[in-house]
Order: sequence, then structure tokens, then C-alpha cells
Amino acid sequence: MSFILGVVIGITFGLAIIIAFVKSENARSKYRTELASGIAAFARMTVDDSRKIFTPEQHPSWVVFSNQQKLKWLNSHLEKIWPYVDEAASELVKSNVEPVLEQYRPVILASLKFSKFTLGTVAPQFTGISIIEDGSEGGITMELEMQWDGNPSIILDIKTYVGVALPVQVKNIGFTGIFRLIFRPLVDEFPCFGAVCYSLRQKKKLDFTLKVIGGDMTAIPGLSDAIEGTIRDAIEDSITWPVRKVIPILPGDYSDLELKPTGVLEVKLIQAKELTNKDLIGKSDPFAVLYVRPIRDRMKKSKIINNDLNPIWNEHFEFVVEDPLTQHLVVKIYDDEGLQSAELLGCAHIRLNELEPGKVKDIWLKLVKDLEIQRDQKNRGQVHLELLYCPIGMKNGLTNPFSQTETMTSLERVLKSGVEGKESSPNGGEISKRREVIVRGVLSVTVISADDLPPADIGGKADPYAVLIMKKAQIKNKTRVVNESLNPVWNQTFDFVVEDGLHDMLIVEVWDHDTFGKDFMGKCILTLTRVLMEGEYKDTFELSESKSGKLNLHLKWNPQPLYRDSQ
Repeated sequence: MSFILGVVIGITFGLAIIIAFVKSENARSKYRTELASGIAAFARMTVDDSRKIFTPEQHPSWVVFSNQQKLKWLNSHLEKIWPYVDEAASELVKSNVEPVLEQYRPVILASLKFSKFTLGTVAPQFTGISIIEDGSEGGITMELEMQWDGNPSIILDIKTYVGVALPVQVKNIGFTGIFRLIFRPLVDEFPCFGAVCYSLRQKKKLDFTLKVIGGDMTAIPGLSDAIEGTIRDAIEDSITWPVRKVIPILPGDYSDLELKPTGVLEVKLIQAKELTNKDLIGKSDPFAVLYVRPIRDRMKKSKIINNDLNPIWNEHFEFVVEDPLTQHLVVKIYDDEGLQSAELLGCAHIRLNELEPGKVKDIWLKLVKDLEIQRDQKNRGQVHLELLYCPIGMKNGLTNPFSQTETMTSLERVLKSGVEGKESSPNGGEISKRREVIVRGVLSVTVISADDLPPADIGGKADPYAVLIMKKAQIKNKTRVVNESLNPVWNQTFDFVVEDGLHDMLIVEVWDHDTFGKDFMGKCILTLTRVLMEGEYKDTFELSESKSGKLNLHLKWNPQPLYRDSQ
């Protein structure tokens, strides 16, 4: 009886402790949320709001300052403490940037280190300040716009493999950018936050010159460009957002604040059209460079398509994403010039927060001369992409895209989820067996009709027919000819055996039939991604390389996957 009583008392006491702990955590979480909301509300408070709260005697004199006066006050105090900031910041920047410099060190150099690093006597000037409420994360974010034309003393100690030592001075630095400070988490003890994260949110301008002390920079061809590229890569990879540095203020575990992958972006570079011709003889030889973060080991380059202003690439690329809310994909199209530097034909970008996770987005992006200046009236062409963003841990059959045991891209995992083989291990458990999966099947294409085709005959009519081509397999089929019509109706279905659905594409061309030849009227190019994921769909497609015209198609996919065990 005593045993039973003891058990009952113990269980009751344990439940009481659990309930008390849960209530305590809920109260603490509620307090932090209210604290974050309160601080954010104060940050948004105007002078008029403060006058309603405080009496004239209580009203602080600095509150009546305008934004410009507040920045002037902040800059004047920064100038006073700059000698101390310089000493601490110089060591901090040096310790963070130097390892990254070594990581991106040009192959022609044996070592690349700082022999001297101070930020000088000229303090930066703050030109703007803003507070961003971050209540859902329990923190406060502050952004400071800064301009700096300093007089730092920065000397790089460079050594080549032939034993030559070159002290290179970095001078004439001009910088404009926005720094982000994140105070998180908010706590109920002074100074009310556990850690500070800092990062370069936006780099608007970064200019500098390199000079060899007591020598000539041109003594080694290509050295200046290599070092400048290394410095820019090091800054991009060490401090530019989404990279952030965490400084603990109070004891605790702040690993959740560190930079971590949040997902993967799958990109299919399909084609471009109406590109600018930069060659005097022939046409441009375009290739594309794609990136989410502009550092060398994360930039992807397509193959070169020679002598073509409407290139078709149909290439896959995959990018790691750390912050889908602020990051974007950049595409730059260049004209290959052989041994000379490639010439930019145009560029475009798309924000990742415009993508719906787990859903393919088919998009044409207009090319511009400069991403910072969007008002470009000149037609530089367009680029065609398919985009798929897959967050880590997304519950739709996706697995961790960064696992070493994975061999498929994220797009392949969406299409092939559940095809991993399982084998019994000697101890009775299960082990994964990697399998190479070929997306094979039958594609049924129904060419329904076309609308508003351009006239091709003297009488203002045309005799159109459609040619269907599987690009990779080079299989062709064509419809019957519809005489004297700009809105032909075919309703013909064709079946194609597709051996590699992920990397093949369908091209539908419309031609005008003549007794002694044929005239091209337009075409549309389709990847098989959508029909692979949806199984079947009907849609209308505009004809490219044509003044007008639309094509109505119905596509259906009957999968016949092949599985081959990896060796």
C-alpha cells in the first residue's frame, strides 16, 4: 500500500513540475514577444507621438532632432570613439577576411596575407538608419547606410612560387553600402538581447587601387586583376549577406543564428531569343553565367552556342540557398570572344521569394544592360528559365539535398521520390541502395489548333502545318496541311517514346506549305518538366520568331521508368 501511495505521489509531483515548467515557458515566450513588439513600436514612434506620452519637463531634448540631426549626432560621436573602434575593428576584419583570402588565393601565388591592416583616421559617415521589426523571430534588426572614403593602411604580403615577394598596398578606397545589425534573442536581462549579428546587407560601391611598394604591378601579367578578384570574392564570402558574424553578448547557444542552407534552387536554362549581335562578321556566340551568390565556386556557366541569336541550351544547374527572402538568381548572357574578354549581352534577375516552394515556375526574363538601372528601353532579348525551389525538410517526398548519399538533383527527387531501393543489413536493419533512375516514357502530344497565324500567301492566307521534333532523339512527326486558313484546326495526336524525359524537349514548328517550297511561320519550345510533374495538361503557347500566332496543345505522359543499380 505504501508503494502504491508513493507511486501516486511521485506521478502527481512529476506532473505538477511539468505543468509549472510549461506555464513558465509560455509566460516567458509571451514576455519576449511583447518586449519585441514594444521595442519595435518605440522605434517607429515619431516626435509627435513622444510629445503625447511625455510632459514638456520629461521630454528629452534630442527627440526634437530631425533625422539629419540625429545622423549628425551619431557621426560626431563615432568620430570621437573612432581611434578605439579602429583598433578593434581592424583586428576583427583582418581575422575574418585573411582566411578567406587564402581560400581564394590565385594559383600563381604561394601565399597571400596581411602584413599591415588599419582602417586609418577617417571615420565612416552614416547617411541613413532604419529599424525592421522582427517579432516572429524575437529580435530587432537595424540597418545603417554608410559611406566611407578613408585613409586606411592596408598592405598585402604576396609571395610567388619563384620566391619573389611583393608588398602590395590597397589604397584609394571608396565604399558605400548598408550594414545590418540583428539583436537576437530578446531576453529579460541587461542589455536585453543575447547576441548581435552583423553583416554587409548591400554593397552599393567598392572602389580601390592596388600599388606595389617599390615596384611595378604590371611586372607579372594578370596579377592585378587576380588580386582584385580575390579581394572582392573574400569580401563577398566573409561578410556580405546572407553571411553573418555572431557576437555573443550573454552566455548561451546561438548556433541557430549562424548561416545555414535553407533549401536548394533547381534551374533549367532553356533558351534565349532576340539577343544583341556584337560580331561584325556572323552572329554572337552566347553563353550564360548564373549565380545566387557572386563568388567563383558558386557561379555556373553554360555551354557556348556558336553563331546564334536564339540559342537553345536546355541545361540544369543547382544552387544552395541560405535566405530565400532576400536572395535572388542572376543570369548574365555573354558573347564569347575567344582569347579576349567576353562581352556582356544582357542580364536579368528574379527574387527567390517570388517562387512557390515545390512548384515549377516557367518564366521569360527581359535582359537589361545593368541590374541597378532597370530603365533600359533597348531590346536586348529575353532568357527562358524553369525554376524550382525546394526548402530543406519540405514534406513532399524531398530528402536532404546536401546528403552525401544523394546523386540526384532536387528536380529528379521530386519526379522520382520513393524509388530508392532498400536492402536488409546483416544486423536486421535496412540500408539504402542507390539506384540510377532513367525517366523513360511515352509522350502523347495532341496538336489541337492554332490561332491568329501571320499571313504567308499573297491572298493574305496560309496553308499551315505543324512539325513536332523531340530535340534529343531527333524524332519528327508532322500534321496534315490545312488549306487557306490562319486559324487551322488539326486535332491530331502523336506518340513519342522518350528515353530521357528530364533532359529532352519538344519543339513544335509551324510552316506554310507551298507547291515549290515552304515558309517558316514560328515555333514554340517546351521542356517536359511540367508534363512529368502534372501527368497531363492543356495550354496555349505563343509562337516565337513570329509576328503573331498561338498554338493550342494537349500533352500527356505515360511513365515507364527504368531502374539500374549503381555500381
